[in-house]
Amino acid sequence: MTIEAMLKTATQYWPHIAPLMAPINGERQYRKAVKFLDAILDAGGADEEHPLASLAELIGERIAEYEEVNKPMPEISGVELIKELMKEHQLRQSDLPEIGPQSVVSLVLGGRRKLNGDQIIKLSKRFGVPIDALLE
Repeated sequence: MTIEAMLKTATQYWPHIAPLMAPINGERQYRKAVKFLDAILDAGGADEEHPLASLAELIGERIAEYEEVNKPMPEISGVELIKELMKEHQLRQSDLPEIGPQSVVSLVLGGRRKLNGDQIIKLSKRFGVPIDALLE
C-alpha cells in the first residue's frame, strides 16, 4: 500500500479510531470502553494473531489507566479477592477449576493452603484482575 493510500485510509477512519486512543475521561466513557473491549475479545481479539489483538491491548491499557486512578483495588488479600469474585459471579467452590477440585478450593479459601503460580495466572485471566492482586 502506498503512503498516499495509507493516508487516505487513515483520514477516512481516524475520526472513529481517535477516541479509542485517548485517555478515558469519566465513568460513561469507561463503561463504553469496557463494553467495546468485551466485544473485541468476543470477536477473537484475545488471540494474539487476530487483527484486533493490538486494539484490544491498547483499549485494555486505557481501561487500566482509568481504573488505577478512579477504581483502585481495595487492599485485601488474594483469598479475600477470590471470595469477593465468587460472590460477584455467584460461584460455588466447585466452580473454580482454576484452583482445583472443591477440596483444594476449600483449603485455599480457609487459609490452609496457598495458591501456586499456575492457579494465580489462571484466576487472573478468568477474572481479568492483576496477578499481584491475587498474591498473598
